[in-house]
Amino acid sequence: MATNVYEGLFIFDSDLYARGADEVSSQVANIVEQLGGEILLSRLWDERKLAYPIKGHSRGTYWLAYFKIDPTAVKDLTRQFQLSGSILRFLILLVDPRLVDTLVEHARAGKLHAGQSDAIEELSQIEVPDIEDLNGGEDTV
Repeated sequence: MATNVYEGLFIFDSDLYARGADEVSSQVANIVEQLGGEILLSRLWDERKLAYPIKGHSRGTYWLAYFKIDPTAVKDLTRQFQLSGSILRFLILLVDPRLVDTLVEHARAGKLHAGQSDAIEELSQIEVPDIEDLNGGEDTV
């Protein structure tokens, strides 16, 4: 079974995260592992005011994860993240295999650089269409 490495940035409901950080943050790992994936790194990134309300929330807790999973499972993975009540928004990117070790080590160090703050702001403003809308109803990953 071929696997790819993906980077996921998640915005959690800050209220739910404050009441049960372990329970909320473990959702990402649980979903990935249920679909046969493996978490390489999963950590808190930041908590901040959103540029505009998302699902009625003005604050979000940002969570960064790197994981391996079969590309055919990405559609199911995306659907599970969409159904989660604690995930307000998420973005999943395929990582170039040559960059995996460097990105994971950089994320493990936990340092934000100036450009990441801008990227967080942009993520909170992205309108995410359903996957069916993106590919005309066909299943492609």
